[in-house]
Amino acid sequence: VQLQASGGGLVQAGGSLRLSCAASGRTFSRYHVGWFRQAPGKEREFVATIMWSGGSAYYADSVKGRFTISRDNAKNTVYLQMDSLKPEDTAVYYCAAKYYSGDLYFNTRNEYDYWGQGTQVTVSS
Repeated sequence: VQLQASGGGLVQAGGSLRLSCAASGRTFSRYHVGWFRQAPGKEREFVATIMWSGGSAYYADSVKGRFTISRDNAKNTVYLQMDSLKPEDTAVYYCAAKYYSGDLYFNTRNEYDYWGQGTQVTVSS
């Protein structure tokens, strides 16, 4: 599967952005999809993940209550709605996919098999 992340940009603190991760392939509904981010000089970190069915989602504590991950399997797209953005959310955001249709969730980068190219999110104070 190939992934294309988009929707990044420059926003003021307290604002919102919606990222999209568009996937190619007919079996997208069998993939878990996650969002990660990497700030300058820091490791890539987990943000959120959603199961193949869209039934369950999990978030990093730093974004819980502010970010919402969702998916539309008919459109082969996963979204990350980011509200109440903070300057510390500034990073390159990546989407990733793992072929898996079970009930576990995955929050480390090594567990994902496919990656998009990243989209820059900058939050000004």
